[in-house]
Amino acid sequence: MAGQARVSEATVSRVLNGRAGVAAATRQRVLAALDVLGYERPLRLRQRSAGLIGLVIPELTNPIFPAFAQVIEQSLAGHGYTPVLCTQSPGGATEDELVDQLVERGVTGIVFLSGLHADTTADPARYARLSGRGVPFVLINGFNPRVGAPFVSPDDAAATRIAVRHLRALGHERIGLAVGPHRFVPVQRKVEGFRAETAGRGPVHHTLFSVEGGQAATVALLDAGCTGVVCGSDMMALGAIRAVRQRGLDVPRDVSVIGYDDSDLFAFTDPPLTTLRQPVRAMAGAAVSALLEEIGGGLVQHTEFVFQPELVVRGSTAKAAGRRD
Repeated sequence: MAGQARVSEATVSRVLNGRAGVAAATRQRVLAALDVLGYERPLRLRQRSAGLIGLVIPELTNPIFPAFAQVIEQSLAGHGYTPVLCTQSPGGATEDELVDQLVERGVTGIVFLSGLHADTTADPARYARLSGRGVPFVLINGFNPRVGAPFVSPDDAAATRIAVRHLRALGHERIGLAVGPHRFVPVQRKVEGFRAETAGRGPVHHTLFSVEGGQAATVALLDAGCTGVVCGSDMMALGAIRAVRQRGLDVPRDVSVIGYDDSDLFAFTDPPLTTLRQPVRAMAGAAVSALLEEIGGGLVQHTEFVFQPELVVRGSTAKAAGRRD
């Protein structure tokens, strides 16, 4: 255990016996080592919860959502709070019903990830009502100026601009965008960046945020002569690759594909996916910090904190066929 925590055996002993003289960060490393190695924490080391924090997310099938949830839950637990994960599913509880259940159970705060706040057709008054109930909250992915709360977002417009520039540098002239429904703020921003970078000449196809949606959109973009496809999510990019292969073509020899999110699995796809990485750890940390500041009565700016995506170049993009040596 000492090796796992990178501390001395004496330090491990002090932590396990509840003795003083151990820095908080060191103590946390020892506890994390206990958890990783599968040991049960001694009763004396079990912390009293500072309160419940709800985490409301759309689904778990897209790996980016569990990635956010894990980092947020780790950060909350490190501050002594108990995270309560609430996942929506078709035919299941709605966001409003989940929020009512959380408030009834006395949660201290709520984190919303890609919720109704990102849907321009949804009524933002629900969040004003939540504020009126005295529950602090923070919202990730999807800004709405009518909601008084801290927002944390990636720069979606910058992401599609970066993707188009990468494909152009590889010699692709006909580039298309496959994205989700237009009513979502992140989608609108992706389209805005894409249209700005292509001077409005690149085709855009709206569909579902899923493998099947990416496949359907890419069929239409291939029909439009695209040799480069930018996708609104990594799951859509998998569908794009499937569509290309069903045409008897190859990625990236014939068509280059770029995803968006970069959760851990996508470095191991065939081919490994070039994608725009959301800075999950930085965004999650900012969201938790803003929420805890509000819970503590601090003054938190009710504005949007925007984080820059990073292009991760792997094997799904290559020089356009006519530009190869």
